[in-house]
Amino acid sequence: MAVSERVVEKAVEVRVDRVTKYFGGLVAVDNVSMDIEPRKVTLIIGPNGSGKTTLLNIISGYYKPDKGRVFYRGADITGLPPHKINSLGLARTFQIPKPFQNLTVLENMLVAARFNPGERMTASLFKARWIKTEEALVEKAFTILRELNLDKVWDQRASSLSGGQMKLLEIGRVLMNDASTILMDEPVAGVLPSLAIDIFKMIRELVEKRNITFIIIEHRLDVALGFVDYVYAMARGKVISQGTPEKVINDPLVQESYLQG
Repeated sequence: MAVSERVVEKAVEVRVDRVTKYFGGLVAVDNVSMDIEPRKVTLIIGPNGSGKTTLLNIISGYYKPDKGRVFYRGADITGLPPHKINSLGLARTFQIPKPFQNLTVLENMLVAARFNPGERMTASLFKARWIKTEEALVEKAFTILRELNLDKVWDQRASSLSGGQMKLLEIGRVLMNDASTILMDEPVAGVLPSLAIDIFKMIRELVEKRNITFIIIEHRLDVALGFVDYVYAMARGKVISQGTPEKVINDPLVQESYLQG
């Protein structure tokens, strides 16, 4: 075969291979396959009840599929518990942020850091062994907070943050844990339009600066579509369309599913 005729397989960060999930007699996810490319923002859309959140729960280990497999960077992660998947670099944020309300923004960041020696009983007895690491983690936290425009509220309790700031803190916490792939469920739900745009701008910047891969569920298509690379549309547990934002949003099947949903 001539060089020009060779088919080069695209890089895949997350592969969902014919995944199905039942809840009693309900088929929540029905034979779904997806290939998520690295360093891209992939959007999953669909009406309520289409299986989007269930799929994210399967990828992140909160649910085990009844059929099919999930792969992360070529490794089979099907059925692994969430903390194991998280340790591989694939992290999940939720529609309702869950920071420690009585801790400051900085403290929330430090608690989320992976392998923090100051949190281990034996290491904490030997201050000289961990104090430099603690200092490095504080510096790392402030670097991330500056990227997310949260550095000015570093000493405020999480309970005092706005809804949008809490969403950004969720992103910051998974970055402190060295996540390279982030799953997000409605990151701008309930957020003012101006801040919603800012959040998606920051997501794009993180892709460029940190080579992060994002898989995002979002209903606010007026905000999200201008910032994503690829879209999967779901309805009744199935993928009904995929491709560029323009292609998917103009697909008659997608338009019909939203009208009916």
